[in-house]
Amino acid sequence: MSVEQAYELLSRAGELPYGQARTIMVEEALRLAETAADERLAYRIRTYLRTEYTQSGERAKAFAVFVRCLSDYDRNPDLGEEHQLFWGFKSTVTGLTRFPEIPLDRTLAVLDDMERRYRLAGEGLQPVYMCRSVVTQHVHGPEAAEEWYTRWHAAPRTRLSDCEGCDPSTKVAYLAARGRDEDAIALAEPLLRGELGCDEQPHTILTELLFSYLRTGRLEAAADAHRRAYRAQRDRLAELWGIAVHLEFCARSGNEARGLELLERHLGWLDRAPTPYDRMRFAAAGALLLRRLAEIGHGDVTVRRPAHGDRPAAEVTAADLRAELTREALDLAARFDARNGTPEQGRLVRELLDAEPLADHLPLTPYARRATTPPPAPAPRDDLEGVDDLDRLFDLAEEHWRLGEFPAALAAWRRVDTVAGELTPIQRGRRLDGEGLERLLSEDPPGAIDRWRRAAEQYTRGDDEESTQSATSRYAAVLCQTGQAEAGLPLLESAFAWLDAHGTDPRRVLAARTRVAAAYAENGRVEEALGLLDGAPAPAEPGDLGELEMARTRVLGAAGRDAELTPALRRAVDGYRRGGRRAVLAEAAFLLGRRLAASDAEEDAAEADALLTEAITNAPADHPALRAAAYAVRGGRLLARGDAGQAAEDLIEAVAGFTAEGSHHQAAYARQDLCVAYLETGRYLEAAETAEEALPMFEAHGDADAARRTRYLLGNAQRDLGEVDAAADTFTRLAEDERADQPAVAARLLVQAGDLLSRLDKDATAAERFAAAAEASTAAGDPYGTVQALRRRALCVMWSGSAEGGLTAMAGARAALADLPGDEPAALAWEMALIDFDEARILGALERFDEAVAAADRAAAAFADLDQKDPAEAAEKLRADLIAARPTAGDTPQ
Repeated sequence: MSVEQAYELLSRAGELPYGQARTIMVEEALRLAETAADERLAYRIRTYLRTEYTQSGERAKAFAVFVRCLSDYDRNPDLGEEHQLFWGFKSTVTGLTRFPEIPLDRTLAVLDDMERRYRLAGEGLQPVYMCRSVVTQHVHGPEAAEEWYTRWHAAPRTRLSDCEGCDPSTKVAYLAARGRDEDAIALAEPLLRGELGCDEQPHTILTELLFSYLRTGRLEAAADAHRRAYRAQRDRLAELWGIAVHLEFCARSGNEARGLELLERHLGWLDRAPTPYDRMRFAAAGALLLRRLAEIGHGDVTVRRPAHGDRPAAEVTAADLRAELTREALDLAARFDARNGTPEQGRLVRELLDAEPLADHLPLTPYARRATTPPPAPAPRDDLEGVDDLDRLFDLAEEHWRLGEFPAALAAWRRVDTVAGELTPIQRGRRLDGEGLERLLSEDPPGAIDRWRRAAEQYTRGDDEESTQSATSRYAAVLCQTGQAEAGLPLLESAFAWLDAHGTDPRRVLAARTRVAAAYAENGRVEEALGLLDGAPAPAEPGDLGELEMARTRVLGAAGRDAELTPALRRAVDGYRRGGRRAVLAEAAFLLGRRLAASDAEEDAAEADALLTEAITNAPADHPALRAAAYAVRGGRLLARGDAGQAAEDLIEAVAGFTAEGSHHQAAYARQDLCVAYLETGRYLEAAETAEEALPMFEAHGDADAARRTRYLLGNAQRDLGEVDAAADTFTRLAEDERADQPAVAARLLVQAGDLLSRLDKDATAAERFAAAAEASTAAGDPYGTVQALRRRALCVMWSGSAEGGLTAMAGARAALADLPGDEPAALAWEMALIDFDEARILGALERFDEAVAAADRAAAAFADLDQKDPAEAAEKLRADLIAARPTAGDTPQ
């Protein structure tokens, strides 16, 4: 019984990812084999356990198991093949170098023993040369390993050589260390083209290539290599060396912020590093990253360090952590050098600690760069450097202000500061007007109120009542906008009344009128607001008409009078266009374009596209959020029309713009659409990473629906990317969220998870998912879903090693046929035929051939009656195969 349990544990362990849970299962299987005194099985499990320890980050335990296997084999060579044992020499020899407490003589002795055994067994020495090259490079440096590398590279491959995916990876590491970057890249090309591969590839070779790509200017390749390799390594403690390389890459490619994320995510791994060498490498790379953060002005950051042993979790300053990591790396390097009798590891660590950037900033995603700036505005009408006349400068500033060209306005006011001497009260008022605008643009309403109130005082001193009332109207409007309408509205009304009766500048009167209307609307006085706007004289300038109509749209929007919005926006857009007021035209065009984009009318859709493009083209450089919003809407429209490729380009700009503006919630929604565009264009890596970036943003904002949709997109991306295990886990967790309220959705997700697990030959776990899918289908009132999930569960039970269990499970699926509706005989016949077909397969596995043939007969006949040619042919073929496998009388053992 213990032996059967051991085999069952090994089978279940194979369905888990490398890690503690899997290792414990294999250890328990070994204990059961030893209890059963099955020496051969125990030896076999120990050879597995060596790999388990290596892959789960417990390298020291792997050495002890290898030594035990070697001793057992020497005592009894009949325990198993020597191939697996001899294969283990390679990782043992190279792994011993990573522990400074293991004497170098012992490593060399194991290496000599490896060569001796290979020679006696008639094996080729290519793997031995590889190990000698690695050990020599570790102790003396890459130049000293040249001879061994040459022998390794020239020797023919053997059955004990690393696979055709991993062997080049180790060679690439050597070539990169020698600075032979072009050779390293060329050697890796067949693997990266997909011609070769294994479980360790391509992420290992991509990690080794990172700095070769950077040094040769292949920046896009470097970014792609980092993203792909880190993604494969990020969840495995055994890959800590690779994480260290990615930290260094971030520090040397201008991605310090990304590096800080990685450092904080993996810092706890340092306390359980697989080897001291990995610990040294990670500590040195972390110290380099923290040094770079200080050099670019972020040395005051803190890093969250998890608890370990007696050390509590804490926020550690970058300076303190850098000092600790530097000390750790140098101390470990000194131990290695003392063991090796050479300064090589100390040299490498100091070189890493002092490393300089290889790129100023390498964007890791298309949207990790600045958003594209709009086409340049027309050249300034005046060269401010040549203007010394103060009143001329004030006029220019106020004209730019009126047109919404705020950077140009501020530039003119700053020119005033350069050339001004003593200002008159009116000039001081005009300068304070500029300071008020600057405060408002900087989101400092109290500062704006203060400056415009002081401007009004200066205008009064200068006996300019019109300017006094205009400044009063401005600060009174801000009072209303900041919840101080009781104080602000009377001032606003009074200023407008004076300007309406006495003002000589129609634009000032119009501005005051629209401010009062806005305040009325904000206080629920919509009809008064609209009446005030309706009573305005017809503006003489088209741009002023745009201002009036834009004010009307804001009042209508506040009142929820949507039916009137579109005509008002059209008039505003038309006025701004004819007036050449590009900055304010961008906002009006976006608002109208967004409204029309929601229309079903074809003519509205075409106009919407043109308006959104107009908004993107005219949006000022200091308003990235507006351009980002226009890109997001236009990208969403392109996506809905099936143009995912162009949609992705727009949505990339949207994400970049929102992110630059700090609008992270809006960026999350743009990322969600971008993820869809990436999926539809086969860019699965980008889709997965985009979804992973959006997900925490939705969770932080409590948007559960968006988070669920994003997880579903992530699952699809993981599936198509080949991350089948991760996709199955994502779909399973989604199903758990949906099971109570949406059992039908949960059932579909569980079926997807079962499909994926079955593809990985994780059949026992897949059977559990199909069983859960059957329960969810029953809860959803879907009897067909129940039957189909139970049938597929039965097959997975069989594939997991229990044909009898599979037959029992299939009986459950057959019983569930009784719940199918009787008014759909064809559907019932189809499901019954499928059960007969799959039951024939299980009966065949049990060698119950007569029953299996009968079941296949029934399936073939039913498929034929349903006019299902391909399934009928498959059933006939299964029947023939079963008959061929059925023993004849002469085959019966005597």
